[in-house]
Amino acid sequence: MTSETLLGAGPLEAAIARRDGVAISRRQYLADAAALAERLPPCGAMLNLSADRYRFAVGLGAALLRGHACLLPPNHTPHTVERLRSRFAGAYALVEAEGEGDGLPSIVHGPSAVAGTIPLPNPRLDADRVAAYVLTSGSTGEPVPHAKPWGLLAAGARAEAARLAEATGRESLAGFTLVATVPPQHMFGFESSVLLALHGGAAFDAGRPFYPADVVAALAATPAPRGLVTTPFHLKALLDSGLAMPKVELVLCATAPLSPQLAARSEAAFAAPLIEIYGCTEAGQVATRRTTAGAEWHAFAGLTLDGNDDHARVSGGHVPEPTPLADVLEVLAPDRFRLLGRSNDLVNIAGKRSSLSHLNFHLNAIEGVVDGAFWSPPNAADAAGVTRLVAFVVAPGLGRERILAALRSRVDAAFLPRRIVPVEALPREATGKLTATRLAELAAAHGIGGHRP
Repeated sequence: MTSETLLGAGPLEAAIARRDGVAISRRQYLADAAALAERLPPCGAMLNLSADRYRFAVGLGAALLRGHACLLPPNHTPHTVERLRSRFAGAYALVEAEGEGDGLPSIVHGPSAVAGTIPLPNPRLDADRVAAYVLTSGSTGEPVPHAKPWGLLAAGARAEAARLAEATGRESLAGFTLVATVPPQHMFGFESSVLLALHGGAAFDAGRPFYPADVVAALAATPAPRGLVTTPFHLKALLDSGLAMPKVELVLCATAPLSPQLAARSEAAFAAPLIEIYGCTEAGQVATRRTTAGAEWHAFAGLTLDGNDDHARVSGGHVPEPTPLADVLEVLAPDRFRLLGRSNDLVNIAGKRSSLSHLNFHLNAIEGVVDGAFWSPPNAADAAGVTRLVAFVVAPGLGRERILAALRSRVDAAFLPRRIVPVEALPREATGKLTATRLAELAAAHGIGGHRP
């Protein structure tokens, strides 16, 4: 049986997190995780609702020590929580205050433990122990769990840390602090803040700043070297705010395709490279690219790609079994590829194929468009059997004809939207993700249904 430590290598006095600029040591983390583990039920699965990133990490460590898995569902709606209760025996919530358990039995975080100066053991855990179940929305509405063993999560964090250190010209991420706008319950936030601290040598800011002024303040309060972990949606709002950006050493971005224009704006504003992460629920993080350097993605060390188009797979390293990727890839070499679009957002119109993400990329690149998204209505073919797309656009002062004219110079005429619907905002989630369900609800609110005569 192979094992993996709770924390990666490093001195116990090194920072694992910072709260309001004050460092929290790895020693303190081990003490807090051990103290919380003693208060957890003897068996069960943890829905970790901690908004504070450090407390989330403590909850993860405590669950591991207790032999529990953390549940990371796509949302915390009553429907989802009820499904978790029925699927995972003894499911409970870890919360920061009474009454926050979303209907589950709850454990409330206690005060910090007294760490002292006595050396604490760095527990060794079964590498095959399931540390987390990442749940995706199944076609039936039933959450589909993807088990994440602790050993593979730790290996993935080390691979990511090595790539990011290389991108910043450093030997490691030791002494590096990450400020993240992404919640730790989201796979990107989980891997690129919490796990990068536990096994990648970095530290993270305990908060989750959302508004541009809060992000700037959090970065300013964080000592260098520091980096920003964010999404294209949050990054665009930050750059559009007009605020002066503190200097950082790295901006890390994921969850949606990022335009080269936005990447270039980011690098100019922060005087730092912008690195995009590519991954999926099944395989975890797989590759990175510096967006301003070109369209090619480079797989992490140890990973190998095979297949092509919508039959590409990845294996090796922290992905021991060949795993299909839910995207359309042009595989250029075993460690390099171009991303053409998601296999579930491809649209075929008049014998031509594109992807909604590709169309969204061009829509959001139009000057004056604050935010926008294409939608393919179900059963929306016209009398000739041709599907016509809809575009929802946040673009104050920009009329339909100007948007269409700009799109004509960017995309094939077959994919021009039949309707352009001006909206005040798109119903994005906290990560900036825009789900098909939310778009369908937005369409219904504007009287847009499926079939059109």
